[in-house]
Amino acid sequence: MPTPGAAAPGAAALALALGVAAAVPAWAGPSDAFHVYGSLGYFYDDNLFRLEDESPGYDNQRSDSARQSVAGVIVDKTYSRQRIQLQGKLSKVAYSHFRQLDYDGKDFQGTWNWQLGNHLEGSLGATYAQSLAPYTDFQSRERNLRVQRRQFVDGAWRMHPSWRVRGAASRDKYTYELLVQRYNDRTQDAVEAGFDYLPRSGSSAGLVARRLTGKYLNKRIIAGLVRDDDYEQDELKARVVWRATPILTVQGLAGYAKRKNAQAGPHDVGGFNGRVTADYSPRQKLRLNGALWREFAAIDNYYYTFSLNRGASLGASWDAMAKVRFDSSLSVEQRSYEGRLLPNSPGDLSDTLRTATFGATWVPAQSLQFSTSFIHQERSGAQFLGNGSFKANTVSVNANAQF
Repeated sequence: MPTPGAAAPGAAALALALGVAAAVPAWAGPSDAFHVYGSLGYFYDDNLFRLEDESPGYDNQRSDSARQSVAGVIVDKTYSRQRIQLQGKLSKVAYSHFRQLDYDGKDFQGTWNWQLGNHLEGSLGATYAQSLAPYTDFQSRERNLRVQRRQFVDGAWRMHPSWRVRGAASRDKYTYELLVQRYNDRTQDAVEAGFDYLPRSGSSAGLVARRLTGKYLNKRIIAGLVRDDDYEQDELKARVVWRATPILTVQGLAGYAKRKNAQAGPHDVGGFNGRVTADYSPRQKLRLNGALWREFAAIDNYYYTFSLNRGASLGASWDAMAKVRFDSSLSVEQRSYEGRLLPNSPGDLSDTLRTATFGATWVPAQSLQFSTSFIHQERSGAQFLGNGSFKANTVSVNANAQF
């Protein structure tokens, strides 16, 4: 599934943790009708391109800082039983040293949450995001913008007070600016159907069957041969929401998945696949969360198309005072490279990525918010891919205003 990038060209997962004013302001609630917001941000990264530890960097420079400005609008309006949500924002990022990376970001989202009568409901929408692609698995100092487009539709029929059937379809498309990265241009279509049991407790349990169809838009040439990297992935998973207590909720979407490839090279793989999350609030001002996952994911690399990722994360959010919040998280993820395209490349490559974040947010007024964050990231293994082992630290400060 898509993971939109934001300001820094490190791992895409850092986008949210950085808090570089590229998201909707935290105080925008579901009752908002129309808002205009803006933000100014600054961040410093001591290993901007995620270079391995021994590398001196480009021009003997590994670090850089950048300024970011964002302007956006939020529309959230309900007409009878129909809810329309729109968001649009434009950002400008300017680097101090590697000025060739300067870019204009774009992010647009629109969703129609529809309801017909008392038994039919669903959503229809689209998103568009343009940002700097991560350099985690690709060595270059050239600008490489990535555009992510998504269209989706889903619907559910409450056929009985305790039973619901549902279906969904979506298309994700990724395109890259840099010519040497266009082998990663691809689409992924997903269709799914399933049902849920809805007891009075507020929990739910169901089953979902899904097929993913991936197509690469530009063929790779490896060892003089043109490759077909398209794939199909079939899944049968249980979907569970367990409200164990008023302060503990566990959610899971997990089961069996098999990935088939159009051409020999990366072997077909299958097995347990899914994600489980838990939210726990022992006190009103303290919120804890955790997650475990084992999933297939695409890689922006020339010789490997996908990996099998195993990971875990823990997070905490503490409202220390009425206007001050602290957030922290720890995560570790191991990637095993399954989508091997080069016949003589190692067949058991893997790496491990560890990330620790800490952030603070101050809201002195309803329309004003200041935030800062620190992120430490390190990876070990997979030197064959180019970047190998690295360490990186990122510091950011941001100011947001909403009107």
